[in-house]
Amino acid sequence: MFLFMAMTKQCFCWGFYAHRQVNYYAVFLLPPGMLGLYKKEIAFLSDHAVDPDKRRYAVPEEGPRHFIDLDRYGEYPFPDLPRSWEAACAKFGEDSLQRHGIAPWWILRMMQRLTKAFESGNRPLILKYSADLGHYLSDIHVPLHACSNHNGQFTGQQGIHGFWESRIPELFAASSFDFLVGRAGYLAEVPGFVWSRVLESAAASDTVLRVERELSARISPDRKFSFEFRNGSVVRQYAAGYSDQYHRMLKGMVERRMRQSVYAVASCWYTAWVNAGQPDLNGLSGEDFTASDRAEWESLQKAWMNDRLKGRSCND
Repeated sequence: MFLFMAMTKQCFCWGFYAHRQVNYYAVFLLPPGMLGLYKKEIAFLSDHAVDPDKRRYAVPEEGPRHFIDLDRYGEYPFPDLPRSWEAACAKFGEDSLQRHGIAPWWILRMMQRLTKAFESGNRPLILKYSADLGHYLSDIHVPLHACSNHNGQFTGQQGIHGFWESRIPELFAASSFDFLVGRAGYLAEVPGFVWSRVLESAAASDTVLRVERELSARISPDRKFSFEFRNGSVVRQYAAGYSDQYHRMLKGMVERRMRQSVYAVASCWYTAWVNAGQPDLNGLSGEDFTASDRAEWESLQKAWMNDRLKGRSCND
């Protein structure tokens, strides 16, 4: 049991690997006016795609920004939940909204911040907000981030969170996923786009859980798990064969949601740039990140390494 916990205790929204891949491939969907800056900084955008997850170990307010338990608000498509932040607060109270997750509204706030960074020509902020926004957008494409049974804790499926969003991409993305998804598109109505992606995730959450239950019922435990050498230790992990069967039974759902994440990230970056007046990004100064920025990243790394999550864990 200890080894299994060691394997699952640091499961993240999409996993570090997948988040980095999404931000990386999103760069190649951008138009020439953005590509110069973003391609030059692709390593930063990829590496810092995981900052929001590290922030969950340092900032108590960070956790709710990664999910929304839509099933707490009635039946699909949840008409009783106002889509605007002000109306939702008036109806349910901010404390309740924070408890059940604020991901869609936080994305819209990050879009505003990125747009303002473009308007002011602040290169460090453009890159920081772009990396962060990519993370939150990817999160809302994970079905279990739109569902209160986020780790199968109510159905005896603990561990499914990291299984779906980390294990499957790590096993199959590099060898079989196709991330050539065309070009970024301008989003005329960003709130509607964001909420449509959240609702898609909510609709898929039952399938994520049901398919794993069906597979688990016909597979013996010795074939469901295996022991692998990972991060310097031997851990109990979902077996590659079991993972492959689950991936096939989902009919490519994980790949589709990653592809949709790539498109969403690139399109939101592009939309923020257009709404800011399409400033010349190649003409921005080469101003580097400040000592304060670097201290913040070092602090996030230390908090993450200490492994003391502030807020809800996907293992709950």
